Amino acid sequence: MKWTDSLLIAEALYDKFPDIDPTKIRFTDLHNWVGELDGFDDDRHRSGEKILEAIQAAWIEEAK
Repeated sequence: MKWTDSLLIAEALYDKFPDIDPTKIRFTDLHNWVGELDGFDDDRHRSGEKILEAIQAAWIEEAK
């Protein structure tokens, strides 16, 4: 997975953290959690606020 794979990342986060409310997460936590996902293979410094927002939005949709 790369930072641009927001839907795949959101699905993986939903599976790994089923009890987390994605509307209440901090971007610093989200950034760390993405970097720790199995299958994540991208430069940890390539993310930004827009990417994290897209991942969070996809995770919110996944959690509905």
